[in-house]
Amino acid sequence: MRIDKFLWCVRYYKTRNMVTEACKKNQVTVNGNVAKPSKEVFPGDKITFRRDQITYIISVLDIPDNRVGAKLVDIYRRDETPEEAFAHLEMLKLSKAHYRKYGEGRPTKKDRRDLEDFEFDFDTEENETE
Repeated sequence: MRIDKFLWCVRYYKTRNMVTEACKKNQVTVNGNVAKPSKEVFPGDKITFRRDQITYIISVLDIPDNRVGAKLVDIYRRDETPEEAFAHLEMLKLSKAHYRKYGEGRPTKKDRRDLEDFEFDFDTEENETE
């Protein structure tokens, strides 16, 4: 089965076109080699790809006939992605939400002034220590 069809079948990507674009950007490797979308995948192959700032590592256990339901995905692949990658993504999400909640829009003039004051104070403290 083609790599683009396999990653679509096991629900890592929503469309085959998204997988094709990832392959063209050299984000998908099979057994350490960069894969084109038409690369054939066999049981025992190790696929590495980058998606949503996480580098996923999966092993192919079997080839599905068609796109499978979410509950049946584990029959066809084994996820070997380290837990630290998911923890790192969670920390990124938390750090972005710390200052401004999602959906609040652009920074206001007050936010900009506060940032400038903070930067100015930080620069003066560095100069005093030197």
